[in-house]
Amino acid sequence: MLAVLSPIIVFGLVIFVHELGHFIAAKSVGVYAPRFSIGFGPALWRKRRGETEYILAAFPLGGYVRMASRLDEATAGLEGGTEEGNKLAAQDPNFDPNAMIPFGPKPVPEHRWFESKPLWARLYILVAGVTMNFILGLVVAIGLAMHFGKPVITTRVVGSVLPIDGRPVLAAVQPGDSIVSVNGEAVASWNDVVARIGRATDSLVIATNRATVTIPLDAPGAPTPADVAGALDYRKPPVIGALVAGEPGAKAGLEEGDTVRAIDGRRVDTWSDMVVLIARSGGKEITLDLAGRSGRRTIAVTPRPQAGVDPVTGIRGEVGKLGAYPPDISTREPVSLGEASVIGTRAAWFMGTSVFTTVRDLFSRPEAREQIGGPIAIVRASVQAARSGLENWFYLIAVLSINVGILNLLPIPVLDGGNILINVVESVRRKPLTLQTREYILRGGLLVILLIFVFATRNDVLALLR
Repeated sequence: MLAVLSPIIVFGLVIFVHELGHFIAAKSVGVYAPRFSIGFGPALWRKRRGETEYILAAFPLGGYVRMASRLDEATAGLEGGTEEGNKLAAQDPNFDPNAMIPFGPKPVPEHRWFESKPLWARLYILVAGVTMNFILGLVVAIGLAMHFGKPVITTRVVGSVLPIDGRPVLAAVQPGDSIVSVNGEAVASWNDVVARIGRATDSLVIATNRATVTIPLDAPGAPTPADVAGALDYRKPPVIGALVAGEPGAKAGLEEGDTVRAIDGRRVDTWSDMVVLIARSGGKEITLDLAGRSGRRTIAVTPRPQAGVDPVTGIRGEVGKLGAYPPDISTREPVSLGEASVIGTRAAWFMGTSVFTTVRDLFSRPEAREQIGGPIAIVRASVQAARSGLENWFYLIAVLSINVGILNLLPIPVLDGGNILINVVESVRRKPLTLQTREYILRGGLLVILLIFVFATRNDVLALLR
């Protein structure tokens, strides 16, 4: 039941909110919207209320708000057809003699067509969907921070140190060191460490129980505070916190709560020790010495090689992965509404900027294209999130909503970004594109979307086979 309901609720909510934005905006400026559909294809349920028919369709891979237009014949087929083409016959039991087409005989007034509205109104309608997605993501992120509180990592012990751009900038800081202060300010938790580093401007001074390192930040080629914070990680025990179903770790018999004592006879004291040994064993069978609920035991497993970052050199390449996550050693502190708003806004900003990083990597790193997920990946993620608790489930809703919003702004015909571009071009030309030109453009957009969908689904299938 969970496998069925979770994806439907997650994806359905994100789609509903997006289309609701378009619908509210269209109605507010007087555009006639005869159809509001969640999903495409044959209607499983329909109900007319007022001048709009609400539909749940068979294929829940999106949705649409049908707005009266004379210039969208190329895409009208995806939206159930044009108003004139769907006009009900007088003998149809659903025919309404007082309604506009397609439900009745009355023509759509000239001022109710989409293209009759000024540019600002059309852009307002087109942007409203992604705006609602951003609002949903932000509200969920703030709500999570308010309800669950702020995670605080109480340790100050360093677990791993990465080079920055291949340079040993933090060589004086070693795993096992305790960070005492950053720029002269004492730190009580890893949260303090990250916050103090983030506030640094000209230089950064990190003092540990063993040494002090000074890092200039204003010199040419100097690292940023974010680079430094990203190169440091806190110490975690070598305990399996969570497993990804279908990945090598789960298949080999690893269990949540297992402590990894040794790998191929080499003692493991921290999560970082384990990551290094596994990362350098991609495609090679290794032996894990474990202790957990099932007692002391040894299992053999072959880490799956995939694109990643070497945990010692920081160089991008192929690394081994088990599909395991470290334990959550954080505690929670209650926060005020103001602090929750700040935390939630930062989380939403991170979700949004991560999308741009992913899109950039698709062009700069070919291996990143293999990580694109499609509908099967969304289903798997939603089921796993639901099983791991409400916090992760709602977080997935926020991430997916913001992702959908940003990706819809890409200048691809059929998407909101493509329609925005077409409307701006037409406004600059002072006349609409010809129907034939629109058809060619929209067919090209549909082809691009189809290719992306096929490629993502192919990745999903390969992931399942693995």
